[in-house]
Amino acid sequence: MRKMNFKTKAILMALTLATANAHAVQADVKAAVDTAIAPLQAKYGIPGVAVAITVDGKHAFYNYGVASKATGARVDNDTLFEIGSVTKTVTATLACYAQTQGKLSFAAPATDYVGALRGSAFDHVSVLNLGTHTSGLPLFVPDGVTNDTQMTAWLRAWQPASPAGTQRVYSNLGIGLLGEATAQSLGVPLREAIQRQLLPAFGMTHTWLDVPPASLAHYAQGYDKTDTPKRMSPGVFADAAYGLRTTTTDLVRYLDANMGIAPPDAAWQRAIACTHTGYYTAGAFTQDLVWEQYPWPVTLDTLQRGNNLEVILKPTPAHKLTPPLVPQADALINKTGSTNGFSAYVAYVPARRIGVVILANKSYPNEARVSAAYAILEGLDKAPPQAQP
Repeated sequence: MRKMNFKTKAILMALTLATANAHAVQADVKAAVDTAIAPLQAKYGIPGVAVAITVDGKHAFYNYGVASKATGARVDNDTLFEIGSVTKTVTATLACYAQTQGKLSFAAPATDYVGALRGSAFDHVSVLNLGTHTSGLPLFVPDGVTNDTQMTAWLRAWQPASPAGTQRVYSNLGIGLLGEATAQSLGVPLREAIQRQLLPAFGMTHTWLDVPPASLAHYAQGYDKTDTPKRMSPGVFADAAYGLRTTTTDLVRYLDANMGIAPPDAAWQRAIACTHTGYYTAGAFTQDLVWEQYPWPVTLDTLQRGNNLEVILKPTPAHKLTPPLVPQADALINKTGSTNGFSAYVAYVPARRIGVVILANKSYPNEARVSAAYAILEGLDKAPPQAQP
């Protein structure tokens, strides 16, 4: 048997040390994620949580608990969660795609694309107002409105409390109309544009507006605050505002694309840049097209203030940025999402090429999910793990 020379021994020793260091870092990251997630599950009684992290395009997944208390099925990388308002970022990306293709004008009044509203207050509400929550529209579809005809009648009669562009009022209706305007500009129904154009372009092969029969076994059961089983019932504007179900695997790939890591084609890259443009400041953050951004580093207190319930439920003075703020790499970009039985949070820092996804099958406060994600991101920023693809 031939003896190894000194150079070969040195290389093997270096590889051994590198592997040991990578395993140690991985163990440290898992410990940090465990430390962030365990208190959430204990305090809020969350049956299942799925976490994904991305570091320079490499991914690691951490799954906790069960997708259903009835069946005991464990959460895994294929578990489908409702992501609520994270759906809005997909609608925004599609709107930006239409805009960068010259088919949709953000400066135009909404009624240029939603003809049924011509002659209403929407003659004075721009497409940009819809996408930046500055239209003045309320959060929820009004009680008693259950179909498109009723929604159109309600919108035609609606009058804003203040001029468009002066207040940020978080709104499912605004994003619903953004989706309608986008679909009209592209000449296809919104769900078709999402499912046949956007999702394939981003490689999101397990993301659905309607979960197909073959994937129903992976669909987690959600639970509300009283532990009553809940799943989403589609309503008016659901496709645009809160209707997607997806996995951590698909969402972490979506974050990569948003950070310019293995991006889709040039047209979609332009759309992503458009969604990261800052159009207004509102309280603690800059309002992009749906996405909300903060300079990085940012304090946990600032991030929690920007994501608390009051910011969602109450108007915040909006200040238009002229010119708009060009996409910032050194920024934390984030979005929360909720349905009656599910909670989601995604956040990423393009300059650091780090991001985190936290999905859960129970409703719990935004501040708690932000705190957990912040702890994970801080750890990644200081000591990025050797994540596995």
